[in-house]
Amino acid sequence: MNCNTQNAKIASINEKTLIVGIDVGSETHYARAFDWRNYEYTKKPLEFSNTEAGFQTLKAWVEGLAEKHGKAAVIPGMEPTGHYWFALGKFLQDNGMKPVHVNPHHVKESKELDDNNPNKNDRKDPKTIAALVNEGRFSYPYIPTGIYAEIRSLSNLRFQTQEELTRIKNRLARWFSIYFPEYKNVYGDLKAVSGRMVLKEIPYIDNLLAIKGVGMVTVGGFIAEVGDIGRFDNPKQLQKLAGYAIVANDSGKHNGESRISYRGRKRLRYVLYEAAISLVGKNAEFRQIHEYYRTRKENPLKKMQSVVAVACKVLRIFYAILTKGIQYDPKKLLIDIKRPQVQTA
Repeated sequence: MNCNTQNAKIASINEKTLIVGIDVGSETHYARAFDWRNYEYTKKPLEFSNTEAGFQTLKAWVEGLAEKHGKAAVIPGMEPTGHYWFALGKFLQDNGMKPVHVNPHHVKESKELDDNNPNKNDRKDPKTIAALVNEGRFSYPYIPTGIYAEIRSLSNLRFQTQEELTRIKNRLARWFSIYFPEYKNVYGDLKAVSGRMVLKEIPYIDNLLAIKGVGMVTVGGFIAEVGDIGRFDNPKQLQKLAGYAIVANDSGKHNGESRISYRGRKRLRYVLYEAAISLVGKNAEFRQIHEYYRTRKENPLKKMQSVVAVACKVLRIFYAILTKGIQYDPKKLLIDIKRPQVQTA
């Protein structure tokens, strides 16, 4: 069952649900509590600190309201404001109150409904957030745990290290350009190495590494961004997570060219794109797929479009291997190519 549709989200809210809108700050948060008809249970927001003690205050406040008004479920909603929500979100999840996210743009556009005033304040924002949750306009953030949390942390450290190395290399290149311009090949390509021992705890990792052109950095980055792949019903959900979902560019009588949404985890999109580049360069069957996309008679793709299409195919292959435990089959991959001579026959 797909629980990500707006109807499914609305259906999950009933008279036994307590909706808590939380305005997240760097040091202090504010919360307001409502029922499914947007009736508020308190006269003023709860102010609590971004600390363990503050989270315990919120928990006691929520549990008191739930018991007083006969609520069996609690849905805390918030904006994903930078990193400030991480600790609070983890606390809520660990205490059986899975948080949900609302789009900051929606909050900004909706806050004028009550008083025709776009100004931000600590009382208005939690109410606006709760109203959006009540309308099903929210998403479920994925907070990885266990081995998936460790892999994501390692991947984040790798990206940060790469950024630091790039800055250092740029400084060195500048210095050599000034003081020793003849010496052009000072540094080679620096790459961080992921931990193989950590990845061995994930089933079927070796099946991915058996694909020519797929390395440890690709697999580590993919697992770090996706987490437990069993939480996805199909590869289309993964494609949406990566921002590779296809959206139409139509308006009135104008029929524009379809494009990818770019709404998703940009690091996952980057990992898949880099994997596609590597596979097209090193893997014979993926190179054939790439050439087919670019030269087919109907709807031939441009080079960059073809690489994105290959990246989506990589995503589907990874999903099949990790969910079914199958081996990579080059022949099966090439069945997707409809050769002209086969069609003629």
